[in-house]
Amino acid sequence: MTKPAVGFIGLGLMGSAMCQRMLDLGYPLTVIAHRARGNVEKAIARGAAEVNTPRELAERSDIVMLCVDTSASVEARMYGDNGVIAGLKNGAVAIDFGTSLPASTRSIGEAVEAAGATYLDAPLGRTPSHALEGKLNIMCSGDETAFNKVKPVLEDLGENVFHLGKLGSGHTIKLINNFYAMTAANAMAEAFAMADTAGIERQALYDVMSAGPLHSGMMDFIKAYAIDGDPNVLAFAVKNAKKDVGYYHGMAEEAGADSIMSKCTLQALEQADASGFTDRMVSEMVDFYAKRFRGGRDE
Repeated sequence: MTKPAVGFIGLGLMGSAMCQRMLDLGYPLTVIAHRARGNVEKAIARGAAEVNTPRELAERSDIVMLCVDTSASVEARMYGDNGVIAGLKNGAVAIDFGTSLPASTRSIGEAVEAAGATYLDAPLGRTPSHALEGKLNIMCSGDETAFNKVKPVLEDLGENVFHLGKLGSGHTIKLINNFYAMTAANAMAEAFAMADTAGIERQALYDVMSAGPLHSGMMDFIKAYAIDGDPNVLAFAVKNAKKDVGYYHGMAEEAGADSIMSKCTLQALEQADASGFTDRMVSEMVDFYAKRFRGGRDE
């Protein structure tokens, strides 16, 4: 069976891994020019075609995939004379794999529908290494007929593929998921820093906490840096965590809900971002809290 032509926008760590997976499986792939050339050149070397605008990419594709950083970045590539929507084929499907604002997703969906195509949101769980193996968690939502149409492609990319209901539901669940994850991560990072302040060995704290119901994968991600010195087991930057928790907080405000917990997590991430932790991994928030408890002094 002939595989659908895929256009991919956003060849960062995750997007590049997804493209490599599709090239492994023989998908016809088109990518877009980008100032960071490394991953684009890697895809071209394996047979991907390159175009200069999102519109050209959409004109060549049955499925358009986006894996970019913010809702603003998605909107910039979808709208306008040279945007994806202007080039979409009748019956095509566009999929946002990033973590975006649900309200923005729904607005884009309306514009895509008016162009005779369908828009799905499908935020991702797991890491680029999982993407290379086709073992992502994919939280898709939107029109069920369109979902079923692209499901075989999603199953080539993901081990667990969910359909979660109306458009925007995937992004809503992803934001709740990331809010919880980053809140737990910050709590564990502060716990290790408080152990330092109180003169308790980090290993002793971990041994006790991990022996009971508090034990979790997120605890182990933070422990990997706090005790083992490896920040990349949780390869998620502070700037991205701040963005996601900020989106969650904004979503709550839009719904008229006064979120207490997200304010604390967002404040910590904003302060860390402002104090030089922008590109450091979330597990390194241990250092942010430790320095804060010392009154801002370096050791």
